Amino acid sequence: MRKLMYWLLGIVGVLILAGIIVFVIGSFLPEAHVASKTLTLRQPPETVWKVMTDFANQPNWHSDMKSVERMPDRNGHAVWQEEMSGMKIPLEILEMEAPKKLVRRIAAEDLGFGGDWEYILTPTIEGGCQLTITERGKVPNPLFRFMSKYVFGHTATMEKYMTALAGKFGEPPAIR
Repeated sequence: MRKLMYWLLGIVGVLILAGIIVFVIGSFLPEAHVASKTLTLRQPPETVWKVMTDFANQPNWHSDMKSVERMPDRNGHAVWQEEMSGMKIPLEILEMEAPKKLVRRIAAEDLGFGGDWEYILTPTIEGGCQLTITERGKVPNPLFRFMSKYVFGHTATMEKYMTALAGKFGEPPAIR
């Protein structure tokens, strides 16, 4: 019984030490980050734009998206709330220039992270397009910062989005 108690105390001690180390490393990471990925599609920009900006129908092709709901405008901009992985994230549309550019910002201060995504559609010579998503993010919490950088990766969510979008068109996700 005593040996089991020492093992349990040892495990708890290691977990506490690991948490402290993660917190300290996260404290030294910058709060802000910029990450970018590009997806090449065989579809013209206009076709991709229609799918990207039909927010209400995203759950039909993006399996991680549980629901999307139109919310009241904020600062004169449309806001759509997306529910993914049990989190509800309101996204304010800051800029919309069809079929070239879309900028959306997280419209909540209490999520532990924030920032914006800039979507740029560029036509290709072959008649398709490239979608480049640039995330300008901010993660104030040192534990979340560590997880975002070393566990999930800053580009994980955009890669899932791009993979789902390519799948919507029946294309392999050519992401770089």
